[in-house]
Amino acid sequence: MNEPHPHPDRWEHLHAGFRWQVPAHFNIAQVCCRRWAADPRTARRTAIAWEHEDGRSGRLSYAQLQTQADRLSHALEALGVARGDRVAVVMPQRPETAVAHMALYQLGAVAMPLSMLFGPEALAFRLQDSGAVLALADETAMANVRAVRAECPALRAVVAVGAAAGQGDADWADVLGTGRRPFEPVRTHADDAAVLIYTSGTTGPPKGALIPHRALIGNLPGFVCSQNGFGAGRGEVFWSPADWAWTGGLMDALLPTLYFGRRIVAWQGRFAPEQALGLMERHRVTHTFLFPTALKAMMKAVPEPRQRFRLHLQAVMSAGEAVGDAVFHWCQQSLGVTVNEMFGQTEVNYIVGNCGRYRGLDGGWHAGWPARPGSMGRAYPGHRVAVIDDEGRECPPGTPGDVALHRLDRHGHPDPVFFLGYWRNEAATAAKFTGDPASSWCRTGDTAVMDADGCLWYQGRSDDVFKSAGYRIGPSEIENCLVKHAAVANAAVVPKPDADRGALVKAYVVLAPGWVGDASLVRALQQHVRGQLAPYEYPKEIEFIDALPMTTTGKVQRRVLRLQEEARARAAGALSKALPPTEP
Repeated sequence: MNEPHPHPDRWEHLHAGFRWQVPAHFNIAQVCCRRWAADPRTARRTAIAWEHEDGRSGRLSYAQLQTQADRLSHALEALGVARGDRVAVVMPQRPETAVAHMALYQLGAVAMPLSMLFGPEALAFRLQDSGAVLALADETAMANVRAVRAECPALRAVVAVGAAAGQGDADWADVLGTGRRPFEPVRTHADDAAVLIYTSGTTGPPKGALIPHRALIGNLPGFVCSQNGFGAGRGEVFWSPADWAWTGGLMDALLPTLYFGRRIVAWQGRFAPEQALGLMERHRVTHTFLFPTALKAMMKAVPEPRQRFRLHLQAVMSAGEAVGDAVFHWCQQSLGVTVNEMFGQTEVNYIVGNCGRYRGLDGGWHAGWPARPGSMGRAYPGHRVAVIDDEGRECPPGTPGDVALHRLDRHGHPDPVFFLGYWRNEAATAAKFTGDPASSWCRTGDTAVMDADGCLWYQGRSDDVFKSAGYRIGPSEIENCLVKHAAVANAAVVPKPDADRGALVKAYVVLAPGWVGDASLVRALQQHVRGQLAPYEYPKEIEFIDALPMTTTGKVQRRVLRLQEEARARAAGALSKALPPTEP
């Protein structure tokens, strides 16, 4: 039974009683698949229910997942893949993607998930930099993999999956064969590398974040809390449009769902609001992770979803951008669920967020810490989070600073969520930390304010925050205000160089269907913001565009827009001396 109100010390209570339990040896495949497949009570339980946008569908049990993983591990070993080798997995949400991950982990190899959206240049850099020895690719990415094959001398073989059959060195079906010979898994240490994910920074080429097996343990408290006690109920079904090639899809959806022996839905197709709601209805999805961008699209396209779809949602987690109170209240009123915002990044994932409820050691349900509209939430149990200044000192409440995670938890024990470092980039790894190596802060590069209760309030990426006429401007608050207007589907706020003020507030706006971007709407939107926020925050200029530049993980690329504004200023000539060059 839910408590009507959270105990005032509930959050502190959880932290005080929490202790990490990290064994010396740990393997993701063992805890996410093999143990469920070996138990007769769970072997036939559905692990993956999949759908393709062309209408095909099917299911894979934990026993079937393990059998296919064993076959693939044997095949990869025969192809020369050894412990520690990097293997690219260039596939969307489909059963073969999950099979590949389980096979690689139990082989002791390092899975390198790559988005099917990557073009040849992006693929070539990652394949070259990682020294990947083999790639698994389906029809969504095979053409680009083939296009760069000659540029990647370490890439010894390409296995073709699905409709890409015949376009690689070997086909998935032939490689797996029909044998049922069990694979003897490698005994990995918890600190051994499991995943290599490349993250796009604000400057310079992407960096490969090397993730150990133990990081999954570090993710679990946040996953359970943000999903309102996931794993404690029955009939739980998870789905997220987040690509399994990214941390949000892999570590926040696929792996933790399998860890708890539950069902995850794999959708191979484009995201569309009505399609997503229909998918959740058909599969009786109870838990989900939806980007703020996806929630905004759903809010605009289907304002009253429960009038058209029979939903079974128990929890919605959102991350990647600030949710904002407009989306927050829509989720409460129209989805019937309070969205739990979460914050983390590939290097230190799932460290801050909200929790509607959780199940205690007494077996009963307890209220967590309610989400506050606009807040990122608090540190999840096991993580010591603070807002720090440039010198690494903790900022007092109400003072903006860099969100950081300490290597040690409150009890002085190592936090297992940390990445091992950037692949072959010691300088970048060192720059990520402040303080003594054994007891240091890891900077996230995100700016926030922590209040007296320990709640964090997001202001933006450290390089997205700017000053205008001496005022410090965080884009998220202005963007959230704009989205509340019926005419706005999405918005991004960036600085426009100005000789007098240093920068003006400029908004790029994507219009909702049926609206026309004219001068009168510009004035209306400006007045809308002025009436809600501080006078210095309203956008002095608004430009209407068809779509915002987005990363493949659904984050707005404000930097692209900012560079565009700087380029325009230089072309005008007025600011050529005052404006320093920006790294490409």
